[in-house]
Amino acid sequence: MSDSLTSRNLPSAVAGLVGTATVLALLYFGRDVLIPITLAFIFSFLIAPFVRALRHLGLGQTLSVCTGVLLVTVTLLAIGAVIVQQVGAMGASLPQYQDTIASKIEKLDELTRGTIGSLGGPAGQLIEHFTQDNGGSAQPVLQSDGSVKTPVLVEIHEPALKPFQLLGKVVASVWPPLETAGIVFVVLIFVLLEHESLRDRFIRLAGGGDLRATTIAVNDAGERLSRFFISQFLVNLATGLSVWLGLTLIGLSQALLWGTMTAVLRFIPYLGVWMAAFCATLLAAAIDPGWSMALMTLGLFLAVEIIVAQTIEPKLYGHTTGLSPLSVVVSAIFWSWIWGPVGLVLSTPLTLCLVVAGRYIRALKVLEIMFGELPALTMPQNFYQRALSGDAHEIITSAKRYMQHKTLAEYCDGVLLPALHLAHFDLKDQSITPEEEEKVTSSIISVIEALSGNPKWWKKRKRSSVLAGGIGRQLREQRISVSGEWQGSFDVPAGSVVLSIGLGKQSAELATEILVRILREQKIDARSRAADELDLAPPPGASPELVSIIILVSVDPLNDCEQMTAMLEGIHERIPHAKQFVLLLPSPFENPDLKTCVFPGADHVSRSYDDVLHSCQIAMKG
Repeated sequence: MSDSLTSRNLPSAVAGLVGTATVLALLYFGRDVLIPITLAFIFSFLIAPFVRALRHLGLGQTLSVCTGVLLVTVTLLAIGAVIVQQVGAMGASLPQYQDTIASKIEKLDELTRGTIGSLGGPAGQLIEHFTQDNGGSAQPVLQSDGSVKTPVLVEIHEPALKPFQLLGKVVASVWPPLETAGIVFVVLIFVLLEHESLRDRFIRLAGGGDLRATTIAVNDAGERLSRFFISQFLVNLATGLSVWLGLTLIGLSQALLWGTMTAVLRFIPYLGVWMAAFCATLLAAAIDPGWSMALMTLGLFLAVEIIVAQTIEPKLYGHTTGLSPLSVVVSAIFWSWIWGPVGLVLSTPLTLCLVVAGRYIRALKVLEIMFGELPALTMPQNFYQRALSGDAHEIITSAKRYMQHKTLAEYCDGVLLPALHLAHFDLKDQSITPEEEEKVTSSIISVIEALSGNPKWWKKRKRSSVLAGGIGRQLREQRISVSGEWQGSFDVPAGSVVLSIGLGKQSAELATEILVRILREQKIDARSRAADELDLAPPPGASPELVSIIILVSVDPLNDCEQMTAMLEGIHERIPHAKQFVLLLPSPFENPDLKTCVFPGADHVSRSYDDVLHSCQIAMKG
């Protein structure tokens, strides 16, 4: 059987590998074509809201698109002009800082015991250029025979280039970026002009039989990308302005250059701003004979980045991209390997598109799991996974974080109860070992005791008969050991006790014990009885008038329906003044049809701990 499954899965695995290799090859070898087209589509998401706003003002589609593209062109040209002008000014002023640079390099070389002076490669050549004597005269050399010879300096001049040769070199250097820019803007114009048509064609192509899901995916991707790009553009612009103003106050030359570079490089995730900070700090160290300007420059970048990254960005778009921090780093490495520096800048929006596609396209679901910000496991799955490992501490820590904004009842409904059903399924299928059963049992007991206020939850417990067995009874015995044999005094006001009764299976005992602890956590005098204890004589000193509410708990309502109906009738005859509640807790993974479970004698039927808690509070107040 296993051989047939292996032979059946092998072709699909090979096909998957071949398909992945084909996609990677197309991305790598087709980058000259794909990069301009991708840039055009990305720019279209940034400009589309502006184009729509112009159309709402009454401008036509063509005029709105041309205006938007013209605005982007002017902005990029202005940024390029600022960078070129500032770099030229910085290059012209560097020679006057040569003495300061040489002095600091010598001091650093002394502090590092010659490590800097021994650097090789371009860095060593640059250091040698700044530290050597550039007087232009050759130094005399002492020969082995005692004579002194002066080397003759020889200068080699290449012949002057002819006009057409010079023009050819200039064109060869500027043509590739101009070609790419031209393709980007041509494609951008047509994408904006055919925006609705392209969207409809893509939906028709990828939608198949599920037109609604594809439409939602396309709209979601467009909204997320537009919101992300606009927010990132505004944040980077504000960061660049802050750095420019700060460096101007510090007195660093070419402050506008570093502000512009900060705004541009910040599109590179995590590293971009520190590249600008490193270069600006080096210039500050070269200008100032001391180190105060360099330290203030680095401090400015550090303060601005901390404020922006930790305060502004999370509020603007920190959780709107849907990407986990690790996926941002991994995608940056991958796309920079495939497409170089352009891929580094485009890594976040490209990965975002894949995550959104994985959210709505089943075949790409793995992408959302791997790169999305949502946890890979649900909270019940994580609870059960940690319980299998016996890690009660981590479960309790996660539960307390959850309960900072939720109640114990909501935690039991949303996390604990589904996790118990997962454990019950594995126990029923006998797919976990006795050692794992013991770990799960111990973890569940520790978690319930810790969340219900027992300060000694960490104390070792004796081995129990596992999930479907004695957990509920063991927890009840532990509570009785603290509160007394009858779970409290009977010297209490009439109508102040809530009695919970579990039906049928032993797992109902655990559900009943959890309910008792939830009610007690809310200062309600809740006590429990087993179904087979109802025929016993009442405890000494107990009277029916003490009980105000009786709750019947079932984890298998379809099979317990008849027994529950009979018990409701019997309880009504014995304690007619008590309200009768029914709590149904079937497995959330099976979704049983409970329409046939009708309880005419019940005052209220609940499907969750939270609902029965609120019903008890209302009834007790009434």
